[in-house]
Amino acid sequence: MPPFPTPLKLLLASTLLLATAGCQEKKPPAPSPADYRVLDTFEVGENVYVRSLMVEPEKDALWVGTSVGVHEVGLTNRLVRQTFTREQGLANEYVFSIGKDAEGGIWFGTNAGGASRYKDGKWRTLFPMHGLADYWVYSFANHPDGSLWIGTWAGVNRLEPATGRMTTYVKELINEWVYAMGVDSKKRIWFGTEGGVSRFDGKQWVSWTHADGLGGGNEENAPASANTGLGTRNRHDLGVLSGGAPTYNPNYVFSLVVHPDDTIHAGTWGGGVSHFDGKKWRNATTKDGLPGNIVYSMVRDPFGNVWAGSNNGLGVWHQGKWSLFSDNIKLQGENIYTLAVTPQGEIWAGARGKVARIGLPGETARDGGQSGKGK
Repeated sequence: MPPFPTPLKLLLASTLLLATAGCQEKKPPAPSPADYRVLDTFEVGENVYVRSLMVEPEKDALWVGTSVGVHEVGLTNRLVRQTFTREQGLANEYVFSIGKDAEGGIWFGTNAGGASRYKDGKWRTLFPMHGLADYWVYSFANHPDGSLWIGTWAGVNRLEPATGRMTTYVKELINEWVYAMGVDSKKRIWFGTEGGVSRFDGKQWVSWTHADGLGGGNEENAPASANTGLGTRNRHDLGVLSGGAPTYNPNYVFSLVVHPDDTIHAGTWGGGVSHFDGKKWRNATTKDGLPGNIVYSMVRDPFGNVWAGSNNGLGVWHQGKWSLFSDNIKLQGENIYTLAVTPQGEIWAGARGKVARIGLPGETARDGGQSGKGK
């Protein structure tokens, strides 16, 4: 797999904003998403799918999960540090999700290969024989109690890393295929599944479907998706097209964002993005500013904006409204399968064959003035 290229030169030098009185440094105002641009694009192979990304700030690392293995990349210098395949310890090269447990172990959820954990050069893989719900592992979430939740195609596991104890939930969920998870301020866990959204508060379960308002209407008269259910388990791609056109399955939730106020955004298959305020779902589609109605991925940046990766590029939710990412012409037509955000607000987007770095042109202050320099 070809490595990321040498970092590009900065477009502009960094500046410090000094107060005229006392020359005290001021914090820059929160940037508008309209000012963001695609800064770099890194190739990973023409037929390689980038399905998962995770930022590990304390190690200045970006983890890039693909259909042929995983890279650890330096966030600052954008150079590959190491690459993992089966030869290094992965149970399967197709890495669909990446997580980190309370003890610092990095987890890789794979297609048909279980969940592999990497820490300090040592590997451990969980299969159903060890209590894992399924071989297909598509999401991770950390709970404040230290447990790691693992979403699979046959329910969800709660893992206690210190003891190795696992609890499995299947029938409690609205659907057993769990693609996305998040934890709110009340320590409740949200699950995005093939059949809707479920929530667990530690004692009770509650769920919502399209009948409850989840997912927008079929405004474009897209054909119903036939690529769902147990008969599609061994397909590596999600097959969202029928006859070359996007399909519609509004109960199918690919992505979740949980906000500090415990509202959520849910990205659906053909129904756009749904926002839940605790009582009612409100839906946004291409008519409301989204680039595409199939929303694979979402992240919330440090300034409260939500970035949505769709089947037609990248959209952004800013001050309560959706719009196309201002530089979306470079991503238009792309399936943005995965997104990650740095603590400084830089966005990384994964698609077929490449990873894009998105941020403010010339901005270095937000990453300590280190951009483009190796450590």
